[in-house]
Amino acid sequence: MIRNRPARLAQIAGIGVDRMGALADHAGADMLRLENLDTDIPPTQEALEFTRAAVGRDSANSYLPFVGQDRLRQAVARHLASQTGLAYGPDNVVISAGGLSGILNALLATLEVGDEVVVTDPTYAGLLNRIRLAGGEPRQVPFRFHPAAPWQLDRAALQAAVTPRTKAMLLMSPSMPSGGVLDAADWALVADLCVRHDLLLILDSAMERLLFDGRAVIHPAGLPGMAERTITVGAASKELRMIGWRVGWTVAPDWLMPDLVAVSLANVVVPVGIAQEAAAVALESSAQDLPGYVGELERRRDAVARQLDGLPFGMPAGGWSMLLRVSDFGLDGEQMSQRLFAQGVCATGMQGWGLEHGAAYIRFVYANEPVARLRRLGDSVRAALDRPR
Repeated sequence: MIRNRPARLAQIAGIGVDRMGALADHAGADMLRLENLDTDIPPTQEALEFTRAAVGRDSANSYLPFVGQDRLRQAVARHLASQTGLAYGPDNVVISAGGLSGILNALLATLEVGDEVVVTDPTYAGLLNRIRLAGGEPRQVPFRFHPAAPWQLDRAALQAAVTPRTKAMLLMSPSMPSGGVLDAADWALVADLCVRHDLLLILDSAMERLLFDGRAVIHPAGLPGMAERTITVGAASKELRMIGWRVGWTVAPDWLMPDLVAVSLANVVVPVGIAQEAAAVALESSAQDLPGYVGELERRRDAVARQLDGLPFGMPAGGWSMLLRVSDFGLDGEQMSQRLFAQGVCATGMQGWGLEHGAAYIRFVYANEPVARLRRLGDSVRAALDRPR
């Protein structure tokens, strides 16, 4: 039987990571793995121990509570209250099967078909895909690129992106994949636009504390007029390094919770019971754990920057990945990915991740390789570009 493809899938783009990861897995060689948002830095020992203990508990072998276990919801509410200064409680929290599940739930609960959602350029293709699956249309606002310098939000473009059809902004800081960070003036503009045009802000906070060079977290829900229009979606994957646990959370004002819970119950419901208390334990101790972890990420970023010295890369102000603009050498990201693979480096192109900052770039994820191995990168990149040192 031949059937028409559903219209909602017409613009769904592949992200390339799965394809490159499979090639590297079967390469039969010691590849430098820079393609996927994994990390080789393990979760805390306490989180591992709580996970092992939960396997034997009957209470963990349950769908209940449908909105998530009490300890995790309470831990998330306390965490967001400390970040924003707002009086969040567990009734403002619903637990999801990973952060991206929470993002999709938030979009499904708030968008009408044809609503526009403002995002940055570049933005993770998985976020763009979820906007489209929910019936929305992404409007990408570019970061400004300056070689070897941090990315900067184009504020004039952000203002121009808001139209009568705009319903929400979906923002992440540090942004994935660029590592661009919104500063105080950026967030002030976001808040002004949201209040003035009655927009929602869906904040992907998965990396908000992974900041470099002494930068401080700014959580926009605490800005004037934003508490009642901000949906914060967090996850245990990046900050807590619990990728395989698939635990996320959504925090929102009271008026949005019934719809968010309704969509959550109609979708994946909750993650596995054995993962939730471990995520709560990790989140509760994360303020003590994060400095050493962020310091290691910053050392890895600096190692990659040294390897790419003299080439047109954007300096991440936080997060896990760095972009190299290969269009300067007459290549696109997919072509560079193939050339690098022949040099023992697995990395993915950016096709479908941006309009201005998409196919012209290749992405290097430095969270999954130690500094000593990252020192291999420079020679491999220059060999792929046919540009010796």
